[in-house]
Amino acid sequence: MAKFEECLQRLEKIVQELEKGDVPLEMSLTLFEEGMHLSSTCRKELEQAEGKVEILLKKNGKLQAEPFEPLTEKSPARG
Repeated sequence: MAKFEECLQRLEKIVQELEKGDVPLEMSLTLFEEGMHLSSTCRKELEQAEGKVEILLKKNGKLQAEPFEPLTEKSPARG
């Protein structure tokens, strides 16, 4: 799952760079393209994880897929 977190962190950095508005147009396009690729990668990993959760639920005798609700960890506020 480290790959997902790495992609998400890089995507956040790209968004921050683009939101600043001081990036040249050519660089903005490059960052945007990289961001779209990272977004696609993250979405695919989430879909795979969702599929695995559904399979595990079915193996435990449940016939209907249930939504996956991840445990949220309370992290210290970033400052």
